[in-house]
Amino acid sequence: MTTTASAVTPRTVHTADLTPAELRAIRALLDDAFDGDFSDEDWEHGLGGMHALVHDDAGRLVAHGSVIMRRVRHRDRWLRVGYVEAVGVRADARRTGLGGRVMAQLERVIDRAYDAGMLSASDEGAALYAARGWEVWSGRVCALGPQGVVRLPDEEGSTFVRPALAGPLDPAYELVFDWRDGDVL
Repeated sequence: MTTTASAVTPRTVHTADLTPAELRAIRALLDDAFDGDFSDEDWEHGLGGMHALVHDDAGRLVAHGSVIMRRVRHRDRWLRVGYVEAVGVRADARRTGLGGRVMAQLERVIDRAYDAGMLSASDEGAALYAARGWEVWSGRVCALGPQGVVRLPDEEGSTFVRPALAGPLDPAYELVFDWRDGDVL
């Protein structure tokens, strides 16, 4: 069953302003969009920032994404990074431009409020981000873990960057992400 999304701009809202019912609807959408491979840690990573929500004409949630703040060291500076999380579109509404509409709202937030935008893309999502001008980070990717800086070679090639207030970043210098539970990136 194909549904149509209304022509309105996606609603942007902070996690604190979402109702319990909206949070449940977002989690259900993401569980479905990721075929059950959306963990509790993934859910936690997408909270605490701005969400972009698209509803269909019947009021059902069809697309979602969030941007949260992370700290990332580049060169000798800790950047405020708008990190994109939990981007998903309901299966029957995919390939209709909704992912792009969600990303446009998240990019607006990133461009105006953060030093840079970053995300870790799945194979399925990489084309969307590349088409929107996000660039694969060609440098090293690390995290500041409990034992110090740890290289994350599995994240190299799937980490995308969008310059924002800090301007272009130099891939000759590594990105060192703040540590978090679950998948670090």
